[in-house]
Formats: sequence, C-alpha cells, structure tokens
Amino acid sequence: MLKTPLLHPEILRALASAGHGSRVLISDGNYPLSTATPATAARVYLNLRPGCLTVTEVLATLATVLPIESALGMQTRDGREAPIHREIAELLGSAVPFVLKPRMDFYGEARSADTALAIATGEQRRFANVLLTIGVVRLPDDQS
Repeated sequence: MLKTPLLHPEILRALASAGHGSRVLISDGNYPLSTATPATAARVYLNLRPGCLTVTEVLATLATVLPIESALGMQTRDGREAPIHREIAELLGSAVPFVLKPRMDFYGEARSADTALAIATGEQRRFANVLLTIGVVRLPDDQS
C-alpha cells in the first residue's frame, strides 16, 4: 500500500513516464476523449457513472503529487468563465496560471503530442475540462 493519496496504477505509471512540459488532460463527461487526444496519450476512464468521479476530485488528488506549472481551461460558447472555473482556479492556487481558450483551440492543445495522459471523468458540469502542464520538482537547495 502506498502512503500517497493517488493510488491508481495506470495514472501513476503515466505520470512517472511524463516529465517537465508534458500535459495531463482531465475531461468532463462530454469530452470526446478517443478523438480529441493524441494516440500516444495514456487514457484512463474514471467515468463510472454520471457525477462520479468529478474533475475537481481528480484535480485535487493530482495536485497532491504533481508539480503543476500552468493550466488551460475551455471557455463557454460566449467566452465567459463557467462556475467550475473558479473551483479549478482555487484548487490550482494563485501561483499557477489558469488561462481559458475557445473550445476548438482547447481541442487543438489537448491533441498535442505533449499530452501524455488523458483522464475521463463522470463530471456533469459543462466546460469543466482542464489541461495541466507538468512543472519541475525543485529541491530545497535549488535556487534557479
């Protein structure tokens, strides 16, 4: 048994093989994971039923084990922030830039070869997709 909040073996494997600059997609229940991610990305389906698991539950868990450099979200059709975007920004913290892009631009980013892991959730809130960029793990004496 591990002492980390993240126990899922496929997610751990994909994260361990990714590095700085690699991306992790956490998608809502409407996202076309099989066609809007690169063929090289590991795909994990956590969408057991509607509402289980949610994007914010997965993000909260990943944030405990992953250095997040930046995050990208999907804008609503009218270009506004969806209510879930505030929750995502709070989970990321003020030190992590969170930018929103139009849907088709977001799909283009998620299809990039840099997307190493794509996680499908049962999230029912729309525009809840988030694309994380993995940062650098810094040692305590690392000044750069």
